[in-house]
Amino acid sequence: MRNVLIAASLLVAGLSTASAATLDTVKQRGTLVCGVSTGFAGFSAPDSQGNFKGLDVDYCRALAAGVLGDPAKVRYVALTAQNRFTALQSGEIDVLYRNSTQTYLRGTTLGLRQGPVNFYDGQGFVVKKDLGVKEPKDLKGATVCVAQGTTHEVTLGDYGRANGIDWKPLVFDRPDTMYQAFFGGRC
Repeated sequence: MRNVLIAASLLVAGLSTASAATLDTVKQRGTLVCGVSTGFAGFSAPDSQGNFKGLDVDYCRALAAGVLGDPAKVRYVALTAQNRFTALQSGEIDVLYRNSTQTYLRGTTLGLRQGPVNFYDGQGFVVKKDLGVKEPKDLKGATVCVAQGTTHEVTLGDYGRANGIDWKPLVFDRPDTMYQAFFGGRC
């Protein structure tokens, strides 16, 4: 009974559309199918042997230990910001432990059961010092890297419109390719 309570609380800590049926399916299958990011260092990224490591992965392992008695009984599904909620709603994954901003709209329209916040972040701009940018309005006309399907993409557009800043978003579906583009001087 204790393991079931632990598992239930951990399931709620992630994003899920979970029900008793989901828990039964996981037990019957003998493996937890856990949605994680496509490679976000510190949260869920494969190491040189292809083993996922990070905070989100640790939550998946803890849930598998609570439900199945073995932290290794997890199959990780790497998801982009674009397909994370679809995978959860369709049943492709049992639970989503992936950086996902909690919003009222996501909770109501997608039917997500959002657990407690386990990480706080913010949004800002990273620019090379020699560009002399002091505030966002100095980026007028600039190309700005942003991750696709994120609240960052939405707020970038909202902030630009509200402040008369016409920047050019360069949208990426994977954080690693976004960073490569930034460090390569594309944005």
